[in-house]
Amino acid sequence: MDAFSGFPAGKVRFTRIPGPFFSELLPQIDNLAELKVTLYALWKLERMEGKHRYLQLEDFSDDEIFMSGLGAEKKPALAALKDGLKRAVKRGTLLDTQLELDSKARSFYFLNSARGRESIQAIENGEWRPSGDPRYPIELVQERPNLFTLYERHIGPLTPMIADALKEAEHEYPQEWLEEAVRIAVENNARAWSYVEAILRRWQEEGRDERRTQGDSEKDRRKYVEGEFSDFIEH
Repeated sequence: MDAFSGFPAGKVRFTRIPGPFFSELLPQIDNLAELKVTLYALWKLERMEGKHRYLQLEDFSDDEIFMSGLGAEKKPALAALKDGLKRAVKRGTLLDTQLELDSKARSFYFLNSARGRESIQAIENGEWRPSGDPRYPIELVQERPNLFTLYERHIGPLTPMIADALKEAEHEYPQEWLEEAVRIAVENNARAWSYVEAILRRWQEEGRDERRTQGDSEKDRRKYVEGEFSDFIEH
């Protein structure tokens, strides 16, 4: 058995792993190939960019170091990889879908998370297109509702004054900010444009940390129901 020389000194990049992996998933996994595939997928997806992240067989098989841990020879290692992927999909850790590109069926693997399920649903709805990038050949093209639709759906009826404010906001803030601010308003029962606008102004002045904003912790929630935002909350 080869010995591990230890983690290097200095700064080492860490990979975030969801808590349920240790409390729920890990006790269930009884196959080494499945465990290795699952951990590698979590590591690989963490280092990718964009909202809709997916893996293909090549993302695993092209990594010679990873594959060497599945088998000394290429053929048995590939067989172990495919078996590990199959087990991870069957267990529900990964979600897979097949699309035909260039007259060839290709499999795409998503983490079974809220975003992964959203991605699979979008693909099933036909909301995708070839990307032109051979490494990541598909991209999702979900149509986002404009701010007027979001407001009427989640906040209330439009008035001429509100419509003018929404037009200005669409020019001033990114679509992602608008959607997130509306979501926060709904979650905090603050269905008023003034509340949404206060959040947007704060992000613009202080910066918006995407990872922190998307968290659901009690601390994050209190940030938007206390202080300058408290007047907008319905108690």
